[in-house]
Amino acid sequence: MPGVYREGEYDLAGTIVGIVERDRMIGGRGGPASRRVAAGDVLVGLSSAGLHTNGYSLARKIFFDRLGLDTAGYVPELNATLGDALLAEHRSYYHLLAGPVEAGWVRGMAHITGGGITDNLPRILPEGVAARVGRGSWPVPAIFRLIEREGTVAEEEMYRTFNMGLGMIVAAGPEAASRIEKHLSSRGEISYRIGEIVPGPRRVEYV
Repeated sequence: MPGVYREGEYDLAGTIVGIVERDRMIGGRGGPASRRVAAGDVLVGLSSAGLHTNGYSLARKIFFDRLGLDTAGYVPELNATLGDALLAEHRSYYHLLAGPVEAGWVRGMAHITGGGITDNLPRILPEGVAARVGRGSWPVPAIFRLIEREGTVAEEEMYRTFNMGLGMIVAAGPEAASRIEKHLSSRGEISYRIGEIVPGPRRVEYV
């Protein structure tokens, strides 16, 4: 992580590895056809709390090097200090989605991490389908707009680097998507219908 670790410093991280039976797999690879993403499915987005864990090298370059800000400085556009905005929690979606997954409503889940929406969403797509995502179908938090404007970052690069306000995207059939939305609402979670699965090459199409 350039700009974070000094010479001789290192980071010790832990990893959890899981296993799932093939007949319970969901998404674009393996598992029964009924649990795979298919044309006609709906895409439901869940909000992120901020940058989560990605794009910090670019964000630091813009905020600290280009704008000369510091972590203690209050940024009116963010309604917070820069430090608080950059350190916003990385949300966990397990408690929100465990029920829908167990109920068999979910056909795919894309955790929007490094690579943004553009590179992560195709991971749940089988060959022959594309994800059509509607710009403006969810609120993009101010911190991303600030980075885009002050860093003169192209929109295409923003969607490839950052989560743009969506930490998780779920694919489900239309009826199941309505059940998922109702389930999320009952737990105080606002979700957004951000698009659909359509026939096409395995990629994200922004409209």
